[in-house]
Amino acid sequence: MWIKICANTNLDDALMAAELGADAVGFVFAPSKRQVTVEQVAAITPHLPRNVERIGVFTTTSDDEIIQIVGKADLTGVQLHGGHHDAEYISRLGARPGENYVEVIRTASWVVNGDEESDRQAAELLLQLAHHTRVDTRILLDSKVKDELGGTGIAFNWAKARAVIDSDSRLKAHDIILAGGLNPENVADAIRALHPWGVDVASGVEEVPGRKAPERLKRFIEAARAVRL
Repeated sequence: MWIKICANTNLDDALMAAELGADAVGFVFAPSKRQVTVEQVAAITPHLPRNVERIGVFTTTSDDEIIQIVGKADLTGVQLHGGHHDAEYISRLGARPGENYVEVIRTASWVVNGDEESDRQAAELLLQLAHHTRVDTRILLDSKVKDELGGTGIAFNWAKARAVIDSDSRLKAHDIILAGGLNPENVADAIRALHPWGVDVASGVEEVPGRKAPERLKRFIEAARAVRL
């Protein structure tokens, strides 16, 4: 099980996640209570183990600016929220000549307690991402509460998402990452319900926004690793 600890704002938390066995740490460049600058992240990444992925989270940032941030902050991957990044750009970002490979994660947001129409829209977006991006592009499922994308601490309906994934062979070929409302208490149930390739957590392992709780972080990673599907 691939595990990403997201919304890091300081070196201590990022190092702690890596030492506890996380596969990736995330940094939020999008507007958020946990937003960081490229300068902050550039001061953190040189001190992390090189086998730990370093992923930047973006929304409306321009494509050219994202590429600049990837270089300045020494990122190995980008997580893109929103649909304004076209397929050609995704391909260029994932395989830039003469540079290190950049992992790409596309995001589909599922409205919490949504109606049939919002569920249909989420399913449609999920299928579009699967069919219009390279199969090596990872797809992250996250919760949406009103206008908030990510970091909500509230889970969406895993069973509905699982039904969509099971319905499409192209979608099942992608690495699916589950986020949204995960915490040490429910991550095992979430993994059993959705059978994701990976999990992603931010608020579920925090003391306060932007500051991780060591014991919750430890229990989350242990619980996710313990699941056998």
